[in-house]
Amino acid sequence: MLRYIVRRVLVAIPLLIVASILTFALTTAMGDPLSEWKSLRPRSPAEVASEYHRIGWDRSPEQRYIDWAEGFVTGDWGTTITPGSGTLAVRGEIGRALGVTLNLVIVAELLALLIGMAVGALGAVRQYSLFDYGATGVAFVMFSMPLFCVAVILKFGGIQLNNWLENLGLGRWIITAGPPQSGFGGGFGHLIYQYTGAYVLPVLSLIAIQFALFSRYQRASMLDALNADYVRTARAKGLSSARVVIRHALRNGLIPVVTVFALDLSLLVGGAVITETVFGWRGMGALIVDAITKREPWMVQGWMMVTAIVIIGANLIADLVYAYLDPRIRLG
Repeated sequence: MLRYIVRRVLVAIPLLIVASILTFALTTAMGDPLSEWKSLRPRSPAEVASEYHRIGWDRSPEQRYIDWAEGFVTGDWGTTITPGSGTLAVRGEIGRALGVTLNLVIVAELLALLIGMAVGALGAVRQYSLFDYGATGVAFVMFSMPLFCVAVILKFGGIQLNNWLENLGLGRWIITAGPPQSGFGGGFGHLIYQYTGAYVLPVLSLIAIQFALFSRYQRASMLDALNADYVRTARAKGLSSARVVIRHALRNGLIPVVTVFALDLSLLVGGAVITETVFGWRGMGALIVDAITKREPWMVQGWMMVTAIVIIGANLIADLVYAYLDPRIRLG
């Protein structure tokens, strides 16, 4: 197993190098980062040259890449470069945004995975039952609805619930404009009240879509496993139905779901842009939109590299889970 892990890590290193080169090429293709600043009013050549020197744009692309790559590895990811607006550390901003997105995405993905696995597995065991038809119908409805539509509907429902609670004199519970910048405060009970009010709508919007995806993959995978020869052999040995389903069919049926979960989680960490926009969360999605709009090359490069690391890391973890679920993978 250790040899398998080392081999997968060594494969990930050249992938990150290629990702860094592609990231730098894409941000360079964004164009002149000072074009908007120069268009505001006439600038003297000396002033323009000074700004280009400040942001390091007076060097060759090759030298800029080497300097940026060395800084990224050592933890110096640069600062924002927009003139006159102050500078922000790229690493600090990405860390803050990543924390916001992780708090939102991990809770939603884990709940969607657990619910989807349970519903999909039960639907496969009770194929063509009323429960199976109902779960399939709900999943197809969720598949057909765009995420922004689900989010807007939930936000409208949250506003109506707040109005109803306010009429009862209970105050507004649902937070529809993102968590407070100053954080949550108060006693334990009040903290729970605030956290649930801030998280319930964005988490539900992500669960609604992701649950449908996980449940359909789990159902299809479980049906294949239940019809496999090793499951029929386990039944013939006299094992109980629960043991056959959980120890044999479910374990092997998890592999496709693990694949989808790893890819989905890594992509959402890159920015659940629609959910964050609708509910006012300042996470990775909002950060990359602002960075591209302002042509902040170091911010875009840092964001893309962190996202690439998360995607490669999630796939590495998925490979390790495969090897645990099916020993033939690590021995092959």
